[in-house]
Amino acid sequence: MSTSVLSGVAPAPAAARIRPRKRLRNKRAIAILILPFGLLFAAFYLVPVIYAVIQSLQVIRREGTFGVPHLEFGGLSQYFLVFQDGEFWSSILRVLAFGVVQVPIMLGLALLFALLLDSPLVKGKKFFRLAFFAPYAVPGVIAAIMWGYLYSPSLSPFSFVTSQVNLLDGGTVLWAIANVVTWVYVGYNMLIIYSALLAIPGELYEAARLDGASQMRIAWSIKIPLVMPAIVLTAVFSVIGTLQLITEPQVFKQFTSSITSTFTPNLLVYTTAAVPNLNLAAAFSVVLAIATFILSFAVLRLTQRRAAL
Repeated sequence: MSTSVLSGVAPAPAAARIRPRKRLRNKRAIAILILPFGLLFAAFYLVPVIYAVIQSLQVIRREGTFGVPHLEFGGLSQYFLVFQDGEFWSSILRVLAFGVVQVPIMLGLALLFALLLDSPLVKGKKFFRLAFFAPYAVPGVIAAIMWGYLYSPSLSPFSFVTSQVNLLDGGTVLWAIANVVTWVYVGYNMLIIYSALLAIPGELYEAARLDGASQMRIAWSIKIPLVMPAIVLTAVFSVIGTLQLITEPQVFKQFTSSITSTFTPNLLVYTTAAVPNLNLAAAFSVVLAIATFILSFAVLRLTQRRAAL
């Protein structure tokens, strides 16, 4: 009797010794898999961010008018210049107005297209999915050049429209850019929302149909609430992209004089760095990054509170 009891408990210490080994092997495997990403993340994200912060705390001093320039620690002097720069804050207000109008329209279209693709009443889903996503495959510079020619009164094939409405005028060029951004990114956001729709269990739809719900009712009461996290994700991405707007304005400068070198915050940073004034450009970048973080966090918190209600 005692022998059987001992034989029953004897393997336990061996298993206990094996578990730490397995855990150690798992940790090593995880570390090996994460290492390439960690190195690239540190080299191309953390190091540039730290370098930009260091640059923003430095100033260029000269001994005399034509003296040799040298860097010195300037504290927050560059940031004082940033907060005193009216063009920088005007550019931020401009892109915020851009985002307030463009982002809801873009995400509304993306949600509508995703719901249409998920509807059992729509035929040819593969074709429409590819057609909606195709503009995202066009590089931003090419898309801006293409639309710039379409907007230009002297170059556009739709001159009968562009001659009546100047889409490159100072009052309309921002919304002309908004149209380009919407055309490019609707398909990208649509795929994110559509992927979330595909993850919804089909049993929910069957139960709703048994209760007599129409396709419109199913979309409004089941699909949209369940894909709200995906919509929030696309909203945060869109807010970040709005404050980083530079490609379309930079290209549109070749078609119109309404876009200045301070039209958007990133365009101002690029222009300042080209002067060159790298230290002030770094300060602009740091302030812009902080503003982007605060705005993105605010959008995320606001949407989470509404979802909780």
